[in-house]
Amino acid sequence: MKRNITCPCGEQITGQDEDDLVAKTQAHLKEKHPGHDYSRDEILFMAY
Repeated sequence: MKRNITCPCGEQITGQDEDDLVAKTQAHLKEKHPGHDYSRDEILFMAY
């Protein structure tokens, strides 16, 4: 299960599970990078 991702801006995002990671990543993108929307599959592809 993937629970970590590093945004190109340098922010580390960690979730309790994949669903939490996707939600936190999408919230980060919405707040810090408007217009950069990624699907669940795209986020999990980049996650580790």
